[in-house]
Amino acid sequence: MIRLFDILFSLFGLIVLSPLFLIVAVWIVLDNYGPVFYRQQRVGKNGNDFLLLKFRSMRIGADKMSLITVGERDPRVTKAGYYLRKYKIDELPQLWNVFIGDMSLVGPRPEVRKYVNLYTDEQRKVLSIRPGITDYASIKYIDENRLLEQSSNPDKTYVEEIMPAKIALNMRYIEHQTLREYFTILLLTFSKLFRH
Repeated sequence: MIRLFDILFSLFGLIVLSPLFLIVAVWIVLDNYGPVFYRQQRVGKNGNDFLLLKFRSMRIGADKMSLITVGERDPRVTKAGYYLRKYKIDELPQLWNVFIGDMSLVGPRPEVRKYVNLYTDEQRKVLSIRPGITDYASIKYIDENRLLEQSSNPDKTYVEEIMPAKIALNMRYIEHQTLREYFTILLLTFSKLFRH
């Protein structure tokens, strides 16, 4: 049933938001010439890799420097990218990932292989379901970049503090993967975004 809602909601979102997609695409190109979309290999259900789709918010090749974005004013982020990230607009193309089945609207945020390789056997349970666009961890850590900005070693802080805390929150949904939880997380996400 959750998959059915994923298909319906993602298709509806892609159609309704298509004019916004066009505006954002033009904005990205005018601001920093290059591709509109950014594709990054992430780890999905059962440990299978897939290409996650986002609007490009960083300068070309910036991800080769670091996989973590630190602070709201990371110099690698473009001017347009700052606003795309702030209002989470850069995540909207993932509706396509949801539609084709790589992701769900709700589920653990997919990680890059570098961090998945650090998971314990217990933490690997997050790979038992489709990754999602939002979850309890995304809601709680909506300002994750600011937290990392305050750290002298952002990568270490992420691996030792933030990542385990996020996985613990992921388990809450995995252990109670119901339609009620699905809609609760969606409503909490919209509420958090509007307040944010």
